[in-house]
Amino acid sequence: MKSLRLLSVDPSDRGSQRCRLGPGLMSALGLSLGSPLLVSVPGGSCLCTAWPRPDLAEGFLQMDLKCSSPSLMISHPPTHLSLDPNQLTPVPCSKLKGVKITVVVQSVDFKKHTPPRIVHELVKDMLKGVHVHENHVINLEDFDTEVKYVVIESINPESASTGFITSKTGVEIAGIQTVRHYRSRLQNQITVSLGGLDEVSASLREMLQLPLLYPGTLSSLGVSCPRGVLLVGPPGVGKTLLVRRVVGEVGASLVVVRGPEVVGSRPGESEETLRAVFERARSAAEEGPCVLFLDELDSLCPRRTGSSAPENRLVAQLLTLMDGMDQSDRFLIVGATNQPDSLDQALRRPGRFDREVIIGAPTLQQRKDILSVLCARMPVCPSVDMAELAQKTTGYVGADLSALCREAAMHAIRENSKGSGEQAICMKHFQEALKLVGPSCLRSSLGRTELSPVSWEQIGGLDEVKLKLRQSIEWPMMYPEAFARLGLSRPRGVLLYGPPGCAKTTLVRAAATSSHCAFLSVSGADLYSPYVGDSEKALAQLFRQARACAPCILFLDEIDSLIGSRSNGQTSNSVHTRLLSVLLNEMDGVGLKTLERRGTEKILQAEGVEENHTQEQLDYQEVCNKDVMVVAATNRPNCLDSALLRPGRLDHIIYVPPPDEQARLAILRVCTKSMPVGADVCLEELATKTKRYSGADLENLCKEAALLALQEENMEASEALSVYVRFTSYYPSSCLHQPGSQDAALRDVKDFFATTGI
Repeated sequence: MKSLRLLSVDPSDRGSQRCRLGPGLMSALGLSLGSPLLVSVPGGSCLCTAWPRPDLAEGFLQMDLKCSSPSLMISHPPTHLSLDPNQLTPVPCSKLKGVKITVVVQSVDFKKHTPPRIVHELVKDMLKGVHVHENHVINLEDFDTEVKYVVIESINPESASTGFITSKTGVEIAGIQTVRHYRSRLQNQITVSLGGLDEVSASLREMLQLPLLYPGTLSSLGVSCPRGVLLVGPPGVGKTLLVRRVVGEVGASLVVVRGPEVVGSRPGESEETLRAVFERARSAAEEGPCVLFLDELDSLCPRRTGSSAPENRLVAQLLTLMDGMDQSDRFLIVGATNQPDSLDQALRRPGRFDREVIIGAPTLQQRKDILSVLCARMPVCPSVDMAELAQKTTGYVGADLSALCREAAMHAIRENSKGSGEQAICMKHFQEALKLVGPSCLRSSLGRTELSPVSWEQIGGLDEVKLKLRQSIEWPMMYPEAFARLGLSRPRGVLLYGPPGCAKTTLVRAAATSSHCAFLSVSGADLYSPYVGDSEKALAQLFRQARACAPCILFLDEIDSLIGSRSNGQTSNSVHTRLLSVLLNEMDGVGLKTLERRGTEKILQAEGVEENHTQEQLDYQEVCNKDVMVVAATNRPNCLDSALLRPGRLDHIIYVPPPDEQARLAILRVCTKSMPVGADVCLEELATKTKRYSGADLENLCKEAALLALQEENMEASEALSVYVRFTSYYPSSCLHQPGSQDAALRDVKDFFATTGI
């Protein structure tokens, strides 16, 4: 059978519950005149009775939405929609014994002053002869009365989902609502799951249900209902979306007010607007449970100062309005902020905002859940591993992950724009999107976050140092179960020390590249400030940003110039001493700020429920890698403070030695890998003759030799492909380029060995 074209209902059929279709289709479906028919459309379904079209034309469908899904009450199905005949299902409708309904009326006055008996008789008379479906809405607007809709809550017998109401059908009214309250509830209902926020959603739902739906329970216990809930969390974690979702589940209406909308220009205007907002919430609460949502609360109620600023009057007005709420006001206040320290302290006490719900940055498992929800409606290839993607998105909040999925979809569209194949989002599209979309917590960070990738193979020699770095950085991420089983924890810090040019910085870059964790690098120019206290504040802020995207590597290059030692004659009030004190406190990890919490507490599993292996591995990895690892590098270890070098701070102290002959050979092979080297070049002999050369010296030696070879041939760069770096080119370059002066650095290292015994 060919598809049907949905047309708008004929005016003469409005309110008749008729569905007009061709007689041929009625015969094919086995329908007779007036047979009940369930039509499924995008967004819901409609129950109607089959009638032939007056013109007997096939291929068209017209239906009256007298009994339809609640979602179709807000958004009607688009006209000229194509439907498949399989979306039309004949259903049996037997006579019902009873039906339980909710009545939706136009005004609050009718709800308050009309006796229930009159409403019952009026509704029963209007429902006579109507085919109904469970959880559907009956549109009664054509009767031109105060009763506009009837919601079918349940029917008797319970075994059926559809039925026919007669004069003998018993009608039970479960409740009466106004149209405004009912439509507000429908608009707040969000069917999409909130990935990673299930636990905090259950906690918030419990706080809202008790005072809104069961106020008598608290009154019987002799306690007052909670008045407010404060949501605290960084930007983009889903505070506003969570409120809309939970309010829709509770069945309350929502009044949304953003902080900047209340603030006015003339004196007294802001307070007047705020009073009007509370009156609007109080009038909405008369129709049913209501939630007043104050978004961006920190801009509305900042911390009060000693001066008579307009913000002080606005804060005082809000405190007065919250204290003036009584038991008859059936509405609850929910505030949201990402700067809780900026709020006035008088708001954050019991009796105003009684509870504070903290939504931290998503954990590894929560990021996996968020990605699964976001990709549920996207054509994603089966090869896309959500667990691997969650590991590579450390520090991402829900908004960042949404932008990542959108960017991956755009990459797939651009790639398949010229082809006619099916568009699917693969792992490579997410890899490209990761290069463009980073965590929002690092967009205004103090340090440098851009890291040019370096592999371990690009570093010649230093095999023992590489192994120690992998044990410190990679192994806790790759084998979290083994670390947990042996009672090991990830080291808090690693110090690399050695002469200049021995690849200390390059080793850290390679470790950060292979571990796929966030990377922050800081220098003295980022920290030092001419103002007292700014440098310490900047270092503390740097650690907060690193903790927000943990696991994270915080790289302090040339740490001896940043921190120094207290034993070198520095005064106790110097900048170096104060920075060292802040660094020691941050590395000890004593306490966290409110916004630095990650995820929520884990709900205990029911008895007999076992976690799968992937879930268990993600939990282990989150626990073992929740801290920031400080990696420092220096060529003057004797200038560092002894308190910084103890276990628990810089746990692993690794010496990066100058390359020996075998290491120099490996470095030369790496440096000449992309060079057209002549057949007479003997790298083994060069490694023997370059004693006391560091890795940087050897790399510079190869570059100088290539430039000399180009100069000898007197060729332009465009013809350089025919030039070979010959063995003789290395001799004049080795004369021009002498190895760096490492005697002083090696002497400092020997003194450090003799002093500490490390």
